[in-house]
Amino acid sequence: MVSRPVARDDRPSPGRSAKRPKRRGRGWLIALAVLVVLLVGADFGAAAFAEHTISQKTREQLALANDPAVTVHGFPFLTQALSGDYSHITINAQGVAVPPKLRDVDFNADMSDVTAPLSDLTSGNTKSIVIGTLKGEVVIKAADIARQAPLDKIENLKIEPVTEDYVRNGDSGQGETKPTTTTNANGEPVDSASTGIRVSGNLQFAGKNYEIFCFAMLELDGQKIRIEPKRLQLGNDQETTVIEEAAQRVLLPNFNATIDTGSLPFAVTPTSVRVNSGSVTIKGEGKNVAFSGAKPQG
Repeated sequence: MVSRPVARDDRPSPGRSAKRPKRRGRGWLIALAVLVVLLVGADFGAAAFAEHTISQKTREQLALANDPAVTVHGFPFLTQALSGDYSHITINAQGVAVPPKLRDVDFNADMSDVTAPLSDLTSGNTKSIVIGTLKGEVVIKAADIARQAPLDKIENLKIEPVTEDYVRNGDSGQGETKPTTTTNANGEPVDSASTGIRVSGNLQFAGKNYEIFCFAMLELDGQKIRIEPKRLQLGNDQETTVIEEAAQRVLLPNFNATIDTGSLPFAVTPTSVRVNSGSVTIKGEGKNVAFSGAKPQG
C-alpha cells in the first residue's frame, strides 16, 4: 500500500480554533459595556427630565426669574421613578419674594421620603407629590432687612454675628466677640431660637450724622424675627465709644424692629435663626408637605 502525505489544508489550524473563543468573549464584553453605557445614559437622562420638571414647577409656584437648581440624589434613578419613592431631593432657589415685605431671599429645601407617581411626573403634574420630611433654609439679606421700619431710617445698614455675652456686657464680659459654631455628632451646625447680632449704619441725630453700632438680640417668634437692641456705640471697626445712657434711651428705638417672614415656601415652620456676615438665616422643618404648597402666602 502506498501512503500519501496529508495536505496541510486538510488539517484544522490550531491557531484559528484557539482565537475564536477569545474573540467571542471579547465581543460579549463589548456588548455588555455598550448596554451598561446605554442604561446609565438612560438613567441620567430620565433623572435630568425629572429635575427639569420639578425645577419648572418650582419656578412657576415661587414666581422666580430663573430656574432653581434641582438635584434628585441616589443611583439608579429609574428604580426610584418606577416605585414613585425618592429618598433625597434638593432645591436651591434665589430671588424668592416672601410676602409681605421680603423681596430677595434665598431658599434651600432638603427633601427626603418623597412620593411622586411616575405617570404624574412625566405629565408635569406635581399636585400629588408629597414630601415626607422637608428641611428648609431661608437666607434674608441685609438689603431686605434695611427696608423694614424703623431700620429704613438707617443708611448703609450692615449686620454681623456677635455673641450674646458681648451684646449684653461689651468688653467687660467674659465671652468672645465672634460666636463659635457648635456642631452635633454629624458635624452639622446647631442653631437656636435666639442669637446675638450687630447692626451698624449711619443715623441722623441732633443735626449730625453718626455711625452707630447697635448690639442686639435676634429672637425667633413664630413667623417673625425680632431685633431687641441692648446697647449702642459710636465709632467704627477700629475704635468705638460707648454712648451715654440718656442718649441710648433716645436712639435705641431706631433699632427695635420686627421682621415678618410671612408664610415661608412649603409652609415651613421656623425653628432656629442664625446671623451671618450680611445676612440672617432661618431654618425650619415640615412633615408630609404637599409640593403644591410651595408658594408663600401673603
